[in-house]
Amino acid sequence: MTSKSPIGLKHIHAIAPYVGGRPIGEVAREYGLDESKIVKLASNENPLGMPKSAQDAMLKAASDLGRYPDSNGFELKNVLSARLGVPADWITLGNGSNDILELAARAVAQAGDEVIFSKHAFAVYPLATQAVGAKAVEVAATNHFGHDLPAMLEAVKASGDKAKLVFVANPNNPTGSYLGAKEIEAFLSALPTHVVVVLDEAYNEYLTPEQQYDAVAWVKRFPNMILSRSFSKAYGLAGLRIGYGVAQPALTDLLNRIRQPFNVNSLAQAAAIAAFQDHEFLK
Repeated sequence: MTSKSPIGLKHIHAIAPYVGGRPIGEVAREYGLDESKIVKLASNENPLGMPKSAQDAMLKAASDLGRYPDSNGFELKNVLSARLGVPADWITLGNGSNDILELAARAVAQAGDEVIFSKHAFAVYPLATQAVGAKAVEVAATNHFGHDLPAMLEAVKASGDKAKLVFVANPNNPTGSYLGAKEIEAFLSALPTHVVVVLDEAYNEYLTPEQQYDAVAWVKRFPNMILSRSFSKAYGLAGLRIGYGVAQPALTDLLNRIRQPFNVNSLAQAAAIAAFQDHEFLK
């Protein structure tokens, strides 16, 4: 039996696969270069690598890899909970913060829905949207290649009830633009409550003290908000793939219903606990 139709879903075929920054070894082989002479800037990795405290914790955890990791991440969640000032059940651990972004899309959007984000924002936003069959709505950026929040709010209103999810990165990746606290809070206050907003703070630790704001306070105030953060950048754990989301229990419950069992490995959890408490390294 023959068929002219390709195997698989049409909306999956329409996805252009994500292309990450090329490994240094691959570039060295292709151009005949010494790896030590290459400086990789493509993936915004921490040039300092992971902290010694995280290396030690990871090596200790390696002695028990015959067992599955803690699927609920009890110890890491409690460390995060104490610092952030939210209950542990408000936290979802992810295989990198990408995992949180994709879980959010899977939890609230489907075919016929719209997901809104800015032009020049993180490449995973349209990929996560297309993967669930929803329509990606890309809003024009500002003259400084940043998020135009008023225009994004208008896109939500124009969609009627179709808009289900909004992605906002602050600071923005890859342009480095930044939104002030007043801008974000005004946007959150004006957003319809049926629309979930993910505030992607993968680069939060790079903000100056003057630029910092309390995003967790917004999570406590807005039940339709998910705060997403990463251990890949400032904490230097990119190769271990670990991030987390913070949201009120109704949203966290949805994310955990579709999260893969054991999605964060034992080495990543141990290293993240140590890195998160290594204040000297972060300085």
